[in-house]
Amino acid sequence: MARLTRRFFTRLLGASALGTAASTRVHAAGGAAVSGLAQTPASGRTFPDGFLWGSATAAYQVEGAVKEDGRGPSIWDTFSHTPGKTNNNATGDVADDHYHRFKDDVALMKALGVKTYRFSIAWSRVFPTGTGTPNPKGLDFYNRLVDELIANGIQPFATLYHWDLPQALQDSGGGWESRDTSKAFGDYAGYVAERLTDRVKHIFTINEFGAFVELGYRIGIHAPGLKLPPKRFNQTRHFAVLGHGLAVQAIRARAKPGTKIGMAENMTICVPVVETPEHIAAAERATRELNAQYMTVMMEGAYTEDYIKTAGADAPVFTPEELKIIASPTDFTGLNIYTPVYVRAASSARGFETVPHPKSFPHMASPWLFVGPEALYWGPRHVASLWKAKEIYITENGCSSSDVPAQDGLVYDTDRVMYLRNYLTHLQRATSEGIPVRGYFLWSLMDNFEWADGYSNRFGIHYVDYGTQKRTPKLSAGFYKQVIAKNQVL
Repeated sequence: MARLTRRFFTRLLGASALGTAASTRVHAAGGAAVSGLAQTPASGRTFPDGFLWGSATAAYQVEGAVKEDGRGPSIWDTFSHTPGKTNNNATGDVADDHYHRFKDDVALMKALGVKTYRFSIAWSRVFPTGTGTPNPKGLDFYNRLVDELIANGIQPFATLYHWDLPQALQDSGGGWESRDTSKAFGDYAGYVAERLTDRVKHIFTINEFGAFVELGYRIGIHAPGLKLPPKRFNQTRHFAVLGHGLAVQAIRARAKPGTKIGMAENMTICVPVVETPEHIAAAERATRELNAQYMTVMMEGAYTEDYIKTAGADAPVFTPEELKIIASPTDFTGLNIYTPVYVRAASSARGFETVPHPKSFPHMASPWLFVGPEALYWGPRHVASLWKAKEIYITENGCSSSDVPAQDGLVYDTDRVMYLRNYLTHLQRATSEGIPVRGYFLWSLMDNFEWADGYSNRFGIHYVDYGTQKRTPKLSAGFYKQVIAKNQVL
């Protein structure tokens, strides 16, 4: 049975050609001298002037150095060191060794031509036990990273929480089961904002509620590996979004002027099964309802009636003041988009039904990653229509591939190029219609620790030899470099 991965929640709701391609070398700087890649596309495939092209990583997936410079243990250190929890018992102890190699990795970004880089800050580097006395050496690393990015003309976008909760908070109060963790997160957010926002002007509070809460506290296949009963689980959901709201307020109070704040959510992307008015309307209704526990309450300051009614006695307990905090105004909305949920109109009270994928539906190397490029159009469109978002970023989009080096040592990931070309075509459709998508962060800059999958799945556009830590641009890196340079789908 295939291992379930971090985006499982979203899933719930030939040889001769390679031989020809292998004769063309991919340049070490990330370019590609592949015939046809540099052809100029039609002008209709162009993105708006000033569109921000970037890439993204997460602290535990790339940094390593888990016991250096005062960093405290996180729930992912504990989880990955528990036998049987990750593929081949892999851990993030070393990962990509980005902590020591960040200057080289920034050079990779500069060679690509990216304008932005989204990274996450390890909470337990800054506050080893989640609260109390901060660790100055932890923040020093991010100061050095930010300075290196800016020196190379790359805008830093920082995420404050990408799943690596300090283990001490899990031990003391059950992690996100406790309101104390929500408060501690707000305090941490304010501390970091006060010290980085002289240079970091875009802050994401939390990455993917719809993954770390569902997989870590309900299904149990991610840290901290719990399977909570419904009442406790729904309360955990509530405290997670409350943490977001408290962080927004703390950043507003302590950040330097001009700082923008948002979240990065892997909301369920509802795509009309056919683009007719009734199915489009159904998909929009489904988007609001199927994201009730996270995105909808953050954007509206209320849980939907259907969500509360369905939960019944297991509904979360909350106050009007907490809902107001959760809906603290943000400046932008970040969307992590990989795969769609298809929706059709129905005569039921809800007015919609989801349509399951047939067994023959195409997917990437990860069995959950169904190829549905329309998601990159409908996700931003629904967010703009439902909640009047004025600034949207695609904070993650990418795919896994088998990524086997050819005899010449290079990776000709034509499947990833296919995936990106098709998805970006639908993103360009969105921008051409005036949907306010301002930037795109490709996941990921390089192969890394892919949570419970360990190192078995590769999402990077740079191949990482984990034995030597050598980074090699894949064919997709050359493709993306030219997309950025021309600001067009190629």
